[in-house]
Amino acid sequence: MAYTMLNNKTIRPRNYLPGTLEFEVNSFIHERCEGLRFDKTKAKSRDDSQMDFDGTSLENVKIPLNMEKDIDRLCFENAIDCFIKSGKKEDAFNIYFCYLEMFVGDYDKTRRMIELLSEFEANGSGLLMKHRDHYSHSVYVFILGLAIFESNSIFRASYKKYYNIDDEHEAASHYLKYWGLTSLFHDIGYPFELPFEQVCSYFEVDGDNRNTGPFVSYNDIGNFTAINENTGRKISELLKVKEFTSTDELFAYILADKLGSIYDFTESGMLQILQDKPIHPDKFNHFMDHAYFSATVLFNKLFCELELELDIPYLDALTAILMHNSLYKFSITNYKSDKNKPFKSDLHPLAYMLMLCDELQCWDRIAYGRNSKRELHPMGCTFDFSNNGIRAVYQYDAREVSKINLFKDEYIEYLQDSKNKKVPKLKAYSEMYIKNNKKSSFQEDIEKIVDLNEIAFSIETGLKERDNNSRHSYISDSNFINLYNFAIVLHGRWKNKDWKYAKEYGQEEILLKDDSIIKEFTNGFKGISLEYKLSNINQAKSFAKYMDEIGCFYTDKPVDYELVQRFTDDELIKIGLLEHQRWLQEHYDMGWTYGIPKSGKREFERRHNAMIPDFVGFDVSKEIAMKNYERLDKATQDLDKEPMECMLSMLRMFDGLRIYRFYGK
Repeated sequence: MAYTMLNNKTIRPRNYLPGTLEFEVNSFIHERCEGLRFDKTKAKSRDDSQMDFDGTSLENVKIPLNMEKDIDRLCFENAIDCFIKSGKKEDAFNIYFCYLEMFVGDYDKTRRMIELLSEFEANGSGLLMKHRDHYSHSVYVFILGLAIFESNSIFRASYKKYYNIDDEHEAASHYLKYWGLTSLFHDIGYPFELPFEQVCSYFEVDGDNRNTGPFVSYNDIGNFTAINENTGRKISELLKVKEFTSTDELFAYILADKLGSIYDFTESGMLQILQDKPIHPDKFNHFMDHAYFSATVLFNKLFCELELELDIPYLDALTAILMHNSLYKFSITNYKSDKNKPFKSDLHPLAYMLMLCDELQCWDRIAYGRNSKRELHPMGCTFDFSNNGIRAVYQYDAREVSKINLFKDEYIEYLQDSKNKKVPKLKAYSEMYIKNNKKSSFQEDIEKIVDLNEIAFSIETGLKERDNNSRHSYISDSNFINLYNFAIVLHGRWKNKDWKYAKEYGQEEILLKDDSIIKEFTNGFKGISLEYKLSNINQAKSFAKYMDEIGCFYTDKPVDYELVQRFTDDELIKIGLLEHQRWLQEHYDMGWTYGIPKSGKREFERRHNAMIPDFVGFDVSKEIAMKNYERLDKATQDLDKEPMECMLSMLRMFDGLRIYRFYGK
C-alpha cells in the first residue's frame, strides 16, 4: 500500500507509461517512499489498534501523527506532478515550500535564500549577455534525480552501499531528504555571480576576452566563511578531527579525505583554491563560481543560524553543491584532458547525481541574457529510463524549423568542403545534433564529467509543436515573491474581527501595517498543516487566472486602463464559482470525498459536505462545479468570494501592484 494512513481508493491513480519521467518520479514518491517521516512508535495504518490523534490538520490533535505525514507526502506528490505538467515558476514554488516545511521545519526561516534567487534573476539578469533560469531549473534537476534513483538499480545499489542502508523505503526517504537539499539549493549562490557577469556584460567581454576588462571580486569575507564556536565543536565531534574555523577549511578537509588520493590533490592545495575563489576570479579564467557561494550560504543558514542537527549526509550535500560547477571540472580534474577520470557514483553519490542532472537539465529554461535570448534552446525533453538506461530526446520548437534547416544546410556544405572553414554552430542545437562516432559533443561532455559506462546513455534531438495552452500563462505580471505573505493573510483573516471591520470601511491596508496583526496571522498560519498552508498558497496563485476570466489584470507598470478599487457583484460571482472549482479539485486531489462526518471527525474521515454528492472520478469541470455551487447556501458561497476581495489590498501592499480592467481603456 502506498499510503497506509489514507484511503488509497480515493487518491487519483496516475497512469503514466513505464520508463517516462512522470512514471518514475511518481513511483518514487508514491510507492518507494512509503512511511516517509513516520514516527514508528505511532499508528502506522488505519487499522492500527494503538490509534493516536497527535497530528495536525486545520487544528491540533484531530488526526493521527503518521496520517499527517502521509498527507504531507501526498501534498509533495501533487506538487511535483503539477510542476511536471506546467513547468511554471509559481508551481516550482510549491516544491520548495513542501521540501522546506517537511525537512527543514519552517519555510519562513529559509525563504530569503530562494526568494532572492528568483528576484535577482527576474530583475537583474536582463543586463547579462548569457544567463538562463536557475529557480525552476533546480526543481527540474531535483525531479530528474528522483527518476534516475527510481529507475536505475545500479545507482540505487551504490547509494545504499555508500550510506549502509538495506531497507528500500528507508533508502528512498534518506535520498529524498539529502538529494532534495543538494538539488533544490545548488544554485542559491547565483546572486553573487550575477554582479560579476553584469560588469563583464557592460564592457561586452566574453569568452577568451574576459581578461581584458574590469572585474568584481569579494574581499574581506572572513565573517561570511567563519564557523562559530558552537557549530565548530559539533563538526569536530562528528568528524572526530580538529575544529575548523571556516567553511573553506571544512570543505577542503572533506574533499581531500574523499577524493584527494584519487585525483591527486592535498588538503592544503584545496584550501588555497577555495580561499582564492571569491578573491581571485582571475585565477579561474575570470569566472565567479556561484557553487562556492551556494555551499557557503547554505551551511551558514542551516547549521549556524538555524542550528539544524548536523550529520555526514548533510556535509555530503554541501560538498556536492560546492563541486557541481567548475571546482570539479577544472580544479579537481580537467575533464577535457586526456588524463581525465570521469566521476564515479561510489565516490560521492550526491555529487555524481548533481553533476549528471545539472548537465542533462537544459530544457524549458527562460533565457534572460541578451545573447541567450537569440539562441535556440530545447523547449522540452522526453526520457526513456527503462532497463537501467537514460535516453533523452531534446525537443525544439517546430516553428524554428527554418533556422534549423539553414544550420543543417551550412553543416552539409561544411562537410563537403571543410578546408579552412569553421564548423557552423546553432547554439544550443548543434552541440546535440552533430555526431562524432554516434555521439554528440553534448553527450561526450557529460560522459567526461561522470562515469556512465554501466548505463545505456544516449542523446537525440527532435521537433515538437509548441502547446501554449499547456502553460496556462496569464497577462497579470508578478514574480510571486510574496506568495507566502498572501497565504498568511488569507488564512489569518478568517477568524479576525478587526479584519471584518477594516474590510467594511476600506481600511485593510491600514490593518495590515499593524505588526501585531501580522504576527498573529503568521503564528496562526504556522500552526496549521502543510495541506492547509498549500491551500492558501494555491488560492493566492489562482488570482491571476480569475483576473483573466473577468477581463482584469494586475501589474506594477503605469497603464492607461481603468483602475479597479472594488469588484462588481457579477465579477465576484464569477470569481466565487472559479474558486469553488479550485477548492473542489484541490480536495479531490488530496483524497477527500463528500459526506457528513461524525462530530469532530471531519479531518480524520476526510469527508466534507460542501463537496459533490455522488461524484464519480477525479476531474472537476466548470459545469459540475457550478451545479454544486448553486446548491450551497449564501454563507458558504461567500467563503469562496471573500478571499479574492482581500487580494486587492494585499497586491497593493506587498507587491506594489494595481488591478485594471481591459474594457475601461
